Amino acid sequence: MHPDLEKLIVLQRLDLEAKRLRDEISALPKHVAGLSAKLAALEGQRAVVVDLLAKEEALRRRQESDVKDFRLKIEKGRKKVDAATTSAMVEGFEREIAFSQGEIAKLEDAELESMLRTEEMEAQKTLADAAVAEAKATLSRERARAVETIDKDKVLLAGVDTEREVLRPTIGEAILSNYDRIAKGKGTGLAEALNQKCMACQMMLRPQRWNDIRNRDNEDEITTCESCGRLLYYDPARDSPQRKVVEVESIAARIVRSL
Repeated sequence: MHPDLEKLIVLQRLDLEAKRLRDEISALPKHVAGLSAKLAALEGQRAVVVDLLAKEEALRRRQESDVKDFRLKIEKGRKKVDAATTSAMVEGFEREIAFSQGEIAKLEDAELESMLRTEEMEAQKTLADAAVAEAKATLSRERARAVETIDKDKVLLAGVDTEREVLRPTIGEAILSNYDRIAKGKGTGLAEALNQKCMACQMMLRPQRWNDIRNRDNEDEITTCESCGRLLYYDPARDSPQRKVVEVESIAARIVRSL
C-alpha cells in the first residue's frame, strides 16, 4: 500500500471523528431547545385547563349567588302572600314565587353541568400536571447531560484536531489536496476496495483495476474508483479468500487414463 494511503486512512478516521464531535456539539443545544419548547407547550396546555377551571368555579359562585337571591325573593313573596288582601294580589305574588322556583331549578341544573365539566377538567389537569412534571425532569436531565457531553466533546475534539494538524504535513501535497477535494464533495475522500467492490459507492471494480489494486508491485500507485472518484486502498487481511481453480477431469480423459 502507498505510504500516504496508510496516513490517509488515519486522517479520514480523524476527520470523521472530528465531524461527529462537531455535529454532536451543535445538535445538543438544539435538542435541549426542543425539549424546552415542548415543556412550554405543555405548560401552555395546562394553563388553558387551569383557566377553564377558574371560569367554571366563578360561574358556580355566580349561580349559587343567584340561587340565594331567588330564594330570598321566594321568602319575601310568601310573606307578601300572607299579607295580601285580595285574590289578585295573591295570584301575582304566587306567580313571582313560581318564576323564582323555576329559575332556581334551571340554575341548579346548570350548576350540576358545571360540576361535571369541572370533574372532567380536573382529570385533564391531573394528566397535564404529570406531563409537565415529566417534561421538566427530562429537560433538567438532558440539559445536564448536554453540558457534560459538550465539555467532554470539546476536549476530545481538541485532541483530534491536534492529531490532524500533526499528520497532515506528513502527507504528499498532491494526494492530500485530492483527498480534501473529494472529501469536501462526498463526505469522505477514501474508500476501501473489498471483494472487487468500492465499499463507499458499492459499485463493482473492473477486473483489471481490481488486479492492479491487489498487485503488491504497484504499491507506489494511487488508484481511484471509476464510479465515485474516491481514492481506493486494499487490505488483503480483510479480503475474502480467493477461490482455487479446480480442474475437472472429463469422462473421456478418465477412460483414456484407465486403458
